Amino acid sequence: MSHSWSPTSWKNFPASQQPTYADQSALDTVLGQLRRLPPLVTSWEIDNLTQRISEAQIGNAWILQGGDCAETFDQCQTEPIASKLKLLLQMSLAIVFGARKRIVRIGRMAGQYAKPRSSETETQNGITLPCYRGDIVNRYEFNEQSRIPTPEYLLRGYERSALTLNFIRALSEGGFADLHHPENWNLLFVNEAKGEVAMRYRELVKSLGDSIRFMETILHESTPELKRVDFFTSHEALHLDYETALTRESIRGIGYYNMGTHLPWIGERTRQLNGAHVEYFRGIRNPVAVKVSGAIHPEELLELLIKLNPDDKPGKVTLIHRMGRARIESQLPVLIEAVTKSRRPVLWVCDPMHGNTVSTSVGRKTRRFDDIVDELKLSFAIHRACGSALGGAHLELTGENVTECVGGSRGITESDLESAYQTQLDPRLNYEQALEIAFEISNQLSQQRF
Repeated sequence: MSHSWSPTSWKNFPASQQPTYADQSALDTVLGQLRRLPPLVTSWEIDNLTQRISEAQIGNAWILQGGDCAETFDQCQTEPIASKLKLLLQMSLAIVFGARKRIVRIGRMAGQYAKPRSSETETQNGITLPCYRGDIVNRYEFNEQSRIPTPEYLLRGYERSALTLNFIRALSEGGFADLHHPENWNLLFVNEAKGEVAMRYRELVKSLGDSIRFMETILHESTPELKRVDFFTSHEALHLDYETALTRESIRGIGYYNMGTHLPWIGERTRQLNGAHVEYFRGIRNPVAVKVSGAIHPEELLELLIKLNPDDKPGKVTLIHRMGRARIESQLPVLIEAVTKSRRPVLWVCDPMHGNTVSTSVGRKTRRFDDIVDELKLSFAIHRACGSALGGAHLELTGENVTECVGGSRGITESDLESAYQTQLDPRLNYEQALEIAFEISNQLSQQRF
């Protein structure tokens, strides 16, 4: 490294997207409490994910990353958590039939409580207040008291992350994830669904059941690996004081890990080469991801890879491209070609959501399902044409019965959005739309060869 690194060396660099607290001593007290609390994940789990990502880099695995745009404290409940896990399990089941390779499931959950914003303030009806930065910072309600950054919310975020992780582990390592009983993954509101997507999924489940029964009849035994799944968590490591408080030195003496999540990522707004986030990320041993758009120059991207992974460690860096349907054909190839020429190991993942956000005639944020699918399909094609391979998808989705993105097999229109528009920030794919995406990924992977 060009200079010595410590978990707090980022404080010597410009830090964007950080909240301003009125009472520094109150913040210091909370951060001190966080530093004394147990880690949320272990270094062994993190190293396991690094190995899985390295396998995806050479085509032996596929990354499925999904969850809410931003978690809220109120959503730390049984059904919302279980529904997201059910949906990711169903999607991975659909994808594996095309991929014929291991699916690595990573949730945007158990810590996705801070959000970057394009402006420091928000104005409604002539009143200007600080912007909402996620439940770990302040509250969404538009009043002066709610928008005050509150240090104690960092503790609430840690607690809810711990509760969510505990529930996820109990489900994924117990009978819930048993491939012998995928009916456990059914979402209540779609049990009787008659649509094409639901019918296709039920046919897939039946085929899977027949295959498992045949295999176990031949082997005369059950396969333990079919009864549990590994599930990892991720979030944008935006709030640097919070992330630092959860950064611990490994008891094995091999370095520092962010033990608040398995896969932290740097957002498009905070990936400056000389910024605090890159400085923090370059020293932790977690696998890390970076969101990139056409705004990054190839030379800058290569410098970023050198800073984050100077030793070219496999599985260390994931690049999540988020171009938008209209721009991906002109912007993505030059980045792929530069990285390929450098021979630096990365995993390419497509985020077809963030570049395709639009507003309706009444100002409601939405995304067109056709744009999302098109960007995903173009990503596969562009990587193939460049001699590269797409290794994953990063999606904002929910297992709840929402109407936030227009289009899809149900034909959701702008007028339908009002019926079940629940997100406070960016629109998410609902159950049917997410499964449609999974089947499209399966179809694309069946054509992809490394």
